[in-house]
Amino acid sequence: MLQQTRVDTVIPYFNRFMEQFPTVKDLALADEEKVMKAWEGLGYYSRVRNLQAAVKEVYESYGGVVPDTKEQFSKLKGVGPYTSGAVLSIAYNKPYPAVDGNVMRVISRILSIWDDIAKPKTRNIFEFAVDQLISREKPSEFNQGLMELGALICTPTSPACLICPVNMHCSALEEGVQHELPVKKKKKKPTAKSMAAAVLFDDAGNLYIHKRPSTGLLANLWEFPNMETMKGRKTEKKSS
Repeated sequence: MLQQTRVDTVIPYFNRFMEQFPTVKDLALADEEKVMKAWEGLGYYSRVRNLQAAVKEVYESYGGVVPDTKEQFSKLKGVGPYTSGAVLSIAYNKPYPAVDGNVMRVISRILSIWDDIAKPKTRNIFEFAVDQLISREKPSEFNQGLMELGALICTPTSPACLICPVNMHCSALEEGVQHELPVKKKKKKPTAKSMAAAVLFDDAGNLYIHKRPSTGLLANLWEFPNMETMKGRKTEKKSS
């Protein structure tokens, strides 16, 4: 839930979700429509589909117990390097790096790393760096500390360097370049599409909606019938 979503936004959704699906079995056997409804409003619906698929595998293949090895856990649906490192270090105290945007910002400044963090291959550099630094005795505290440091102190635009607990070890601060790191090239602007939707009723007042395909954008969600229009073309409501 926290991927691309703020903590204060997630909290009420998390509480409601856990009330409806308190156990691995509950979520694994739940109807997909019910799960999607519980997620409604958070967006990025592929996250909840992957979550339920992973939980089903945990229930069916691992007796309802989340695997504690990197090899097994990383094979679950939707699990990438960050999720794997975060869960295994925090839940099982395994010394694996959990590298997200906050961590890359902190490490890029401490070690003065000038590689573009927008490039996928750059993550390997940061994962290697964190792997060399992580506490073997307290990896959970180390990873969570790095995340909090990036979220609260080593922020993107106004790092609070004077109160940073590791400022004595920060290469960027020593060189006076903390505001220039991390290096991140801007993404291309998304392509805008003009769409027209039809709101159709039958004689009984029922609305017509249909389900999107099971793959691709907004998979399996319900919508009014629609189509892409000519670029820049506007549709107006006609008076009867």
